[in-house]
Amino acid sequence: MGLFLTAKTSKIFIFLCFLLAISEAEKLKTFSKQYGPPLDQTYYEYFMVKQPAGINNEALQITPDSLSKGFKFTNNSGRILLKESFKLWKDDDDEISSNKSRVASFNTSFLFNIYQVNNTSGEGLTFLIAPGLDLPPPNSFGQFLGLTNATTDGNSTNKIIAIEFDTVKQGYDPDDNHVGLDINTVRSVKYESLTPHNITLAPPEERFHNVWIQYDGIKKIIEIYIAKQETKHGPTPPRPSSPIIRSELDLREVLNQNSYFGFSASTGNTAQLNCVLRWNLTVEYYHNEKPLLKIVLGTGIPGLVLLLMGAAWLGYYFHKRRMGRSNSNILGALKSLPGSPKEYEFRELKKATNNFDEKHKLGEGGYGVVYRGVLAKANLEIAVKWFLRDNIKGQDDFLAELTIINRLRHKHLVKLLGWCHKNGKLLLVYEYMPKGSLDQHLFVGQDKPPLSWNLRYKIVSGVASALHYLHNEYDQRVVHRDLKASNIMLDSNFNARLGDFGLARALENEKTSYVEVEGIPGTIGYIAPECFHTGKATQQSDVYAFGAVLLEVVCGQRPGTRIAGFNCLVDWVWFLHRDGILLQAVDEKLGKDFVAEEAERLLLLGLACLHPTVSERPQTQAILQIISGSLPPPHVPPFKPSFVWPSMVPLDVDSSTLDTATSITTSHFNSGWSQQQHLSTESNAGHIDQSML
Repeated sequence: MGLFLTAKTSKIFIFLCFLLAISEAEKLKTFSKQYGPPLDQTYYEYFMVKQPAGINNEALQITPDSLSKGFKFTNNSGRILLKESFKLWKDDDDEISSNKSRVASFNTSFLFNIYQVNNTSGEGLTFLIAPGLDLPPPNSFGQFLGLTNATTDGNSTNKIIAIEFDTVKQGYDPDDNHVGLDINTVRSVKYESLTPHNITLAPPEERFHNVWIQYDGIKKIIEIYIAKQETKHGPTPPRPSSPIIRSELDLREVLNQNSYFGFSASTGNTAQLNCVLRWNLTVEYYHNEKPLLKIVLGTGIPGLVLLLMGAAWLGYYFHKRRMGRSNSNILGALKSLPGSPKEYEFRELKKATNNFDEKHKLGEGGYGVVYRGVLAKANLEIAVKWFLRDNIKGQDDFLAELTIINRLRHKHLVKLLGWCHKNGKLLLVYEYMPKGSLDQHLFVGQDKPPLSWNLRYKIVSGVASALHYLHNEYDQRVVHRDLKASNIMLDSNFNARLGDFGLARALENEKTSYVEVEGIPGTIGYIAPECFHTGKATQQSDVYAFGAVLLEVVCGQRPGTRIAGFNCLVDWVWFLHRDGILLQAVDEKLGKDFVAEEAERLLLLGLACLHPTVSERPQTQAILQIISGSLPPPHVPPFKPSFVWPSMVPLDVDSSTLDTATSITTSHFNSGWSQQQHLSTESNAGHIDQSML
């Protein structure tokens, strides 16, 4: 009997083949996690840790710390590995042999401290990818760095890759202060001395170093970066522009398909502390989807036809049912997001918010409404953001926010828990912030005490840290585009959490700005002047908005407020600065309960961030250092400079895309330029008026 399909059944057959193809696929997923600081005993659930390694003094102690008792400090080795393994390539043998096949990518950053004991150093620390969770091999102390020993070193069966930070010179080493790429052996296939780069891994005094390791599974390239950090809890330095080591590397040729990430270290005849104080890890890995149907060809043609027909009908039925539940396009996009958070049932969120009761409403704006809810089973408070726009633009906003925030990991960003999409309803589920938004505490009535100075300073420090992460530390540069007090949420301890990523966009590596074709995004008082000419959002326009937040926090006035005859807050503060009475700008509700030096520092920093000329605004790294006090306040001219366009092409703005008519016209604005411009574009702002995530 031959195989005969009608036009109708052929379509079903094609659909079935497609269904089988995707069900058999191994899909890339993303694991992203931030560990510490501080690293404490609670992290034992994530790591495989066995003596002599441990988690003590807010760090992963890869070899024993000097305060430990009962451990020897010399001739020792240790490992700490993440308990979860990752599948780094597909099973398909044909694909493995193809040069075009891809391997999973990963990127990691960590802060470490190598500290001399008794003014001696030895031996080193490594970032390790290993085949299992075993302890270091016997006799892997000294030169073997907890990786191999005299018997196993160089064996291809080791299945390890390590980045070593070596502090003792062996015969095969360039010196006692280098980074090396190790493959199945401690004899590095590629190394670089750090001395010419003004970096000393194990100096006599306490020293901290940040490392970034990025592996591209398509290009099969590994890059290693390193930079000094001034203090343990100080701001993270920017990643250097050039890697210290760059090398071709195919993980399949070395590692087990399922491997583990972590650290190893050793000491020799002399001892040193080998500590990791903070670790961020993002790994793409392959995830097997179980096949929905398995066809055995030995059943014969008649049986095969019936089987295909039956399976096709079942596939078609379930396909139609799924399509009836939700729009396939957006649902497919949601399902394909890397590292997608949890999908919630609509009825679950409806119950949690008491049918979206008005009494549970936290805020409302142009993008939707936010409700407080409680998931009874998990005993967890949540905030549910319901997008009100049912058109395509609303879906784009929803996907933009979800695509960006679902991979962000930072203690000063609002945590996304999950999403829901049903019958056109688009909802995001966030961790609930019990203290609400910053503006709710800045602008209170006379019957309530003002937000204390210490909390204000703590909050702006947290926001600056989050902004630096978005601009410099995430694997893509992200511009928030709507930084303001109502989008700064506060947890139970008044820690700042930056939220509302409905306007945020991730910039591609070669781009410096994002074009908004439908109008200028943002909110009155926070929009940088150049945005009205370029139509672009940049990192510098985020810095401008942060400056507006700084003045708002210190002065207790909204940026667009008319005050003392001035059209906006920044003009009034600049006037006070010119007359040498800057501290009169401090919120009068505080009385004398503030630190004058800190207030002046924040006010000057705010003016610097609000500078009309883009190139004069500080970068986020400098902002962090100024707030922490490790850099002096910026120099601010006594008179507010006029905004001139274009006196020069601003930083991070591509001059080749500027409008020709704009670029030949020089426009001068007086001190009231911002209010006039903001009023004229208010209808395009698309901002959220109240507390929104």
